[in-house]
Amino acid sequence: MKTQVKVLVVGGGAVGCGIAYHLAKAGWDTLLVERDELTAGSTWHAAGLLPLFNMGYATSHIHDYSVKLYASLEAETGLNAGFTRCGNLRMAQTDARMDEYMLYSATAETVGVEHEFLTPAQMKDRWPLLRTDDLKGALFHPTDGYINPADVTQALAKGARMAGAAIERKVQVNGYRWSGDDWVVTCERMVEKGGRLVPSGEVFEIRAEHVVTATGNHAQRTARLLGIKIPAIPVEHQYIVTEPDPALAAWRAAGNPEHPVLRDADAKWYVREERGGWILGPYEEGAPARFPYDVPETFRADLFPLDLERIEEEYMSMIHRLPSSETVGLKDDFNGPICYTPDGNPLVGPAPGLRNMWLAEGFSFGITAAGGVGHYLTQMMTQGEAEIDMASLDPRRYGKWMTTEYAVTKNEECYSHVFILHHPDEEREAARPLRTAPAYDRQIAAGAQMGQVNGWERPNYYGPKDAPADFDHKARSFRRGGWWQYARDEAQAIRDTAGLIDASAFAKHSVSGPGATAFLDWFTTNKLPKPGRINLTYALTEAGTTRTEYTIVRRGENEYYLVSAGAWADYDSDNLRKLAEEMGGEFGPVHIHDVTNQYGVFALAGPNSRAILAELIRDADPATALSNKRFPWLSAKDIELGMCPTMAIRVAYTGELGWELHHPVEFGRYLWDQLVKAGEKHGLKLVGARAQNWLRQEKSYRAFGTELGRDATPLEAGLDRFVDLDKEFNGKAKMLAKGIRSKCVTLLIDGPADADPWGREGLFLDGERVGRLTSGGWSVAFGKQIGMGYVRPELSVPGTKLKVRMFRELYDAEVAEDSPFDPSNARIRQDG
Repeated sequence: MKTQVKVLVVGGGAVGCGIAYHLAKAGWDTLLVERDELTAGSTWHAAGLLPLFNMGYATSHIHDYSVKLYASLEAETGLNAGFTRCGNLRMAQTDARMDEYMLYSATAETVGVEHEFLTPAQMKDRWPLLRTDDLKGALFHPTDGYINPADVTQALAKGARMAGAAIERKVQVNGYRWSGDDWVVTCERMVEKGGRLVPSGEVFEIRAEHVVTATGNHAQRTARLLGIKIPAIPVEHQYIVTEPDPALAAWRAAGNPEHPVLRDADAKWYVREERGGWILGPYEEGAPARFPYDVPETFRADLFPLDLERIEEEYMSMIHRLPSSETVGLKDDFNGPICYTPDGNPLVGPAPGLRNMWLAEGFSFGITAAGGVGHYLTQMMTQGEAEIDMASLDPRRYGKWMTTEYAVTKNEECYSHVFILHHPDEEREAARPLRTAPAYDRQIAAGAQMGQVNGWERPNYYGPKDAPADFDHKARSFRRGGWWQYARDEAQAIRDTAGLIDASAFAKHSVSGPGATAFLDWFTTNKLPKPGRINLTYALTEAGTTRTEYTIVRRGENEYYLVSAGAWADYDSDNLRKLAEEMGGEFGPVHIHDVTNQYGVFALAGPNSRAILAELIRDADPATALSNKRFPWLSAKDIELGMCPTMAIRVAYTGELGWELHHPVEFGRYLWDQLVKAGEKHGLKLVGARAQNWLRQEKSYRAFGTELGRDATPLEAGLDRFVDLDKEFNGKAKMLAKGIRSKCVTLLIDGPADADPWGREGLFLDGERVGRLTSGGWSVAFGKQIGMGYVRPELSVPGTKLKVRMFRELYDAEVAEDSPFDPSNARIRQDG
């Protein structure tokens, strides 16, 4: 067998074989090793469904690619993958569920996934065995269906071999070591003895420039071998197979087509035909996580005992929906481990802290994802980035704070939420509160309704203590939730008086050392600021797209403080460290420290913010300490606010006069109390993240994860003023080579009276889709909906009339000038 390759793929399930297939076809010398037989993990007992439905943009692309690929595999490899394209009928019992489907439809439309809406009467007409009298409607995917997991895996494996890949079974990986140039992977042959898989004693090494792990249920072992954390832990998933249903047999004998895969989302199950009977797969409460530390050596293609009591409610609801199934018995059952992650998205991309190590772990829908993940991960590895933004799947979205208990708790919750309504404003409760800033209790006492970002509790909005008794702050909606009125008042307060926002979740890094200036100049697109000043800048991917947005504060000649998006501390830290290490020989020593947890941040903004700070600042001349002359816009100063030492940055994400107050975290409660007290006579209002999100759109401030992502360049995002083309920086040539494929715009929208866009909606001109929203909300300045998104470059001219699709209707939208609110920044710059 090969002992030196370009890339080693570890794991021979559907995902591993899909990755090997695409890497080999891209021309990379590829070897896949599997500790047992291909499909021996979760692949063998998977139900083989191919659901196109997904609320995520990247995952929708992945699933869509897979379904299209699987339909072509037989022609390419000669192996029938067992693909049955019967469609997928996703039923709705409530209006809220139909709202969910309409929001999903916006994503599907932008991806290009074929779908249609059906009424109960249309369902009953097509499939008379269904009970539909208590349904509101359904979403139908005609190109969906199911596949034989073993057959599609073997077809992908054959395709990989045809492209030059080698596949070795019964090879277990026992260690990884980075030599400085490549990975040295310690392996051992496995043999069967008495039905068990045991080490043979034959140990050898494989050297690989790159390694991809796709180890499924064995992800915790992989994490231990690599010395990292991977929050992929299996949860039990059981499904049952019934005896033949005479009514179904009669239906098919009459020449009728196979039923689509049926999903009663409100009942939390899927059902499909199987040899004249039915397969029922529930996603019930109480399914336990398994193997939180390791898979037992004795566990191979094994199953757990069935727990029928746990799925009794779902079983009875199947009988309700398919009355003919009441008289059929059970023929077979499966209860096996399926990997999950805390948010349900797989972990796809670079491993934290490790060079040329790639993860493809935590797939709860691995059969559906296998082809698409192979395609887009291969693009990342061979081209520097995928054509779609894969940041939502990046393994580094979970930091070192993540523990086994956290992953178990959240993965169990995620399993039970597969069919729970996926509101855009949902906040799941398990494992919370966990990470809290010092002022957390003060905020709760003031009515804060919390969200969670990277484990941190962060106020979304503040609800009054005197709310009506029947008002539920936890109620969610696809339209305007109960929180909307409070967020609107908070946004208005920042425009009229002042608001205080806890932004402590911001990622914060210290970069210093003799090579810091040269490194950051190469690492980012903008000119570096002078000491005491700040700049907004961007770091690029190797493909020239946006990796991260930074606010850089220059503290000294070679001392910098970097602020970036709150959910991405470990992601940013990993990218900084890897590139600094890679370029260290050229620039000299660079010291990088993640100081996120050392500093809290309060954002004070609004016309009265200067007056509030003036109450607290300790200065020889407090009357002028905050003036434009002594403290100009886009500058940073060390000041004292009462007894709190503070690095104040004159910048505001809301587009008003304001400061970010970065302080040692242990002063957080004290400083919060002082600001609240000083603000009482100046109309200060506590403000949450939702109002801030609306306000930044009025200023056309792009946000990482929405407008800014790894699928668009800063020039396409309309950020030319933050890109210095007179200097050389990482990714510059690739950025320029991409040109301007689309352009980021801000739109004012005349939408429905009870809803705002969420940032997933398609944009249309004369019935043709010409772009999509990436953010959305309500503008207090203009009294209408607002959104940001991307359109074809020629449509980015202010005044262009477009349409936006919301709830299946088209509403008027007009491209606004950049920063439609206060375009001259007069309010930000105001003196006092």
